[in-house]
Amino acid sequence: MPPVLLVAPDKFRGTLSAPEVVRAVADAAEPLGWEVVGLPMADGGEGMLDAFGGANRTSTVTGPDGTPVRAGWRLEDGTAVLECSAASGLVLAGGAERNDPMTATSAGTGELVADAVEAGARTVVVGLGGSAMTDGGLGAIEAVLARLGGRRPADLGVDLVGACDVQTLFTQAARVFAPQKGATPEQVVELTDRLVKLQDRYAVQHAVDLSATPGGGAAGGLGGGLVALGGRLVPGLQLVAEQVGLADAMARADTVVTGEGALDAESFNGKAVGGVVEEAQRHGIPVLVLAGTVRPDAPAHLLEQLTVVDLSATYGADASWRDTARCLGEAVRAHLPASGG
Repeated sequence: MPPVLLVAPDKFRGTLSAPEVVRAVADAAEPLGWEVVGLPMADGGEGMLDAFGGANRTSTVTGPDGTPVRAGWRLEDGTAVLECSAASGLVLAGGAERNDPMTATSAGTGELVADAVEAGARTVVVGLGGSAMTDGGLGAIEAVLARLGGRRPADLGVDLVGACDVQTLFTQAARVFAPQKGATPEQVVELTDRLVKLQDRYAVQHAVDLSATPGGGAAGGLGGGLVALGGRLVPGLQLVAEQVGLADAMARADTVVTGEGALDAESFNGKAVGGVVEEAQRHGIPVLVLAGTVRPDAPAHLLEQLTVVDLSATYGADASWRDTARCLGEAVRAHLPASGG
């Protein structure tokens, strides 16, 4: 029997999706005699839809800047999966340079939720990551209530689930995330004031106390907005791991390959790579971590326990960015025999 290689990476943002990373690793590992089991991973941000099997539906919704966008989502066996980045993403707004952090809206994500409910979904999973807005989910709430006749998904028996990879509180969303979305220090203050007022408003209108809700600040407060709609927040990594069967796959693996575009301190704080590493170590399985770049704040005491390849440092930053698949293949051929025998 050939040794089993479990390939469970996150995306390499800007270059390869998680399924593309799996393919690149498999192309290099299979000729070496490995049986490859591929599990594209995500932690609630972009790429979660890929982990659930990819889009099989598309809707035209309101983009973060108010213009229409086409957003893919998935509906299967009564469960809908969508990403706020596909409807309300910073990339759709032109990045931080072109985004208007004061007017960017989550309305399109709310429209996707309504589409899913109207299509018969009994569970709607929303990946919270990559957003352009800091509107506290107000745009999404208004869109959902307008489409569903003033009723929340919960009122219709629908389980609304927000998948997030942060613990940020609702009123902290602007301070933590808005600068990445183009907000000036003055705008951060104004956006924070808006969130404080929204938190009070949601307490009155929707009978929810978001003041101590972990993840309420995810996606510019959209996490809290989903709670106001009767939803619940869960760790995205846990949700994806259960969906793809990570624990079962790990039980039969001899070696694990994981990775992402940038390995840093947050990679081991509720993110996909850290979760895969933790599960592998629980099973006593060696891990090869491939990263587009390893940042200075990556925890050295954890990296010492792993085989880590920094593609930029090893093959050059330009090659790592422009020819990621080739670099991944070379890294696998160079390090996998030592990892698995």
